Amino acid sequence: MPLTEQVTRPDGTRVYETPDGRRYPSVTTVLAEHGREAIESWRQRIGHEEAAAIGRRAANRGTKVHSYTERYLRNEPLDFGLNIFTQELFESFKPVLSNIDNIHCLETRMFSHHLRLAGTADCIAEYAGKLSVIDFKTASRTKKHDWIHSYFMQCSAYAIMYEELAFIPITRLVVLIAVEEDNSVQVFEERRDNWTKKLLTLRDEYETVTKSLTTATI
Repeated sequence: MPLTEQVTRPDGTRVYETPDGRRYPSVTTVLAEHGREAIESWRQRIGHEEAAAIGRRAANRGTKVHSYTERYLRNEPLDFGLNIFTQELFESFKPVLSNIDNIHCLETRMFSHHLRLAGTADCIAEYAGKLSVIDFKTASRTKKHDWIHSYFMQCSAYAIMYEELAFIPITRLVVLIAVEEDNSVQVFEERRDNWTKKLLTLRDEYETVTKSLTTATI
């Protein structure tokens, strides 16, 4: 993949600078705007302090499990510095990871001039014998399909980016979620083209809003 520099703005949002100097927002930043209202409603309901504590715990859990998953797939030694709960969660992930083979990319930055988006893909590899964009997630409780549309749009963006840069089409998306509640793993499979239209709509909305904000500050 072409080298892409990640830049964090003062407001915490991420942009990626392409080799030719263009800057694109992270696909996760764009999708986060779509869910901001629901998240704020949840914070108001349980209290901002409690919401912040839950967020920190979820981020810490996700970072550790993600790191160990990547090291496992790279056949690197696993030095378990995890608490017992996170270690059990990762162990529950391992049987599903055996479906992954012929890895093309792990934790790889990429971008698309067509999408005007960038991001870092967890994994592009064969899953159960078919080339897929694979995303690793953690959750405290099981998820429903209707709750994770942003995950599918995120993966569809990576599929488009990879095809644009590597000239290899990917049509299947796989989201693997390690669930803390019962140390189970949810597997969701989707088709890329089911989510590109909605992704482009949200990108256009994001660009309209950011352009308006920029104009207002001039």
